[in-house]
Amino acid sequence: MIHPPPTVTADSVTFRLPDRPRTFAHARLLPALTLPEGTGLDLTHTDGAWRLTLARPPVARMEYRFQVRHTTGDLEEICDPGNPLRAPGVFGDKSVVEFPGYAPPRWLTAPRAGGRRLEVTERVSVWSPADPAEPLPLLVAHDGPEYDRLAGLTVFAAALVDAGRLPPHRIALLAADHRDDEYSANPAHAAALHDTVLPAIRAAVAVRGPVVGMGASLGGLAALHAQRTRPGLFGGLFLQSASFLTRALDPQEQRFGRFDRVDAFVARVRATRPRATVPVVMTCGTAEENLANNRAMAAVLRAQGYPVRLVEVPDAHNHVGWRDAFDPALAELLREVWMRGG
Repeated sequence: MIHPPPTVTADSVTFRLPDRPRTFAHARLLPALTLPEGTGLDLTHTDGAWRLTLARPPVARMEYRFQVRHTTGDLEEICDPGNPLRAPGVFGDKSVVEFPGYAPPRWLTAPRAGGRRLEVTERVSVWSPADPAEPLPLLVAHDGPEYDRLAGLTVFAAALVDAGRLPPHRIALLAADHRDDEYSANPAHAAALHDTVLPAIRAAVAVRGPVVGMGASLGGLAALHAQRTRPGLFGGLFLQSASFLTRALDPQEQRFGRFDRVDAFVARVRATRPRATVPVVMTCGTAEENLANNRAMAAVLRAQGYPVRLVEVPDAHNHVGWRDAFDPALAELLREVWMRGG
């Protein structure tokens, strides 16, 4: 059976899922982004194939799967068999549509500075392009192993160091045992960063200047929480699609087990003046649920004196979208903090 790829134009995409002889009772598009309420996602079966034409969302690329119900009653999620483009993710691959004009970042294929990784603890490793004895700036990445595997964080760093666009620096890649608990505005996590993690890194490698913290989703929330509760820990923040959940903006998330703690922290940020402010760059997809709460948090931080910039990315809540925002957003923040901080 021939499986044709989606037909993509500047304004729409048409999906086709061949099914002859018919084995599916129903087929539905599962887009990995937020669409307007009422958008039809059910495919229609005609002439031996399931079809759906979707108006282009406000993105440059779109990740998706199909949900199919077999005539036996079994329900299954599948990638598009006619589309060879795939995006890796924590929960498995998704098919990808790229709209006209999209291009991956150039640094992915650019020359790179050499680097190596040092295991500091079971949950912390440090990537470095230089000898551990040489003092270098430090970037601390929540969900660092996933950032590196799925978004190429150290590839980005090595390419920009090689090009002279960033100074040689180190990246601490933090892994979490119980991510939903540790990263959800948990005081124990901020204390561990301050009392254990950063001292262990400084004991293993030489660190110079202000440390920048980064994270995506709950990792972004954790980075801001650590900066608010442990002033001086971070000299800059790079927050991607951070989960600044509130009852007013995110009622659909209230089943999340740590929702109340996150909501309470966001309320405290709004109501409490910070003991210290640092440069902040935020990125968020134009087609994701966190956009409203990121816009709200950017306004709060700006009013409190943070130098903050929100970059709205034509993508959704995924590692490729976060990757595509590294340059220039992360590069500019790192230069600002490390040049100012010496």
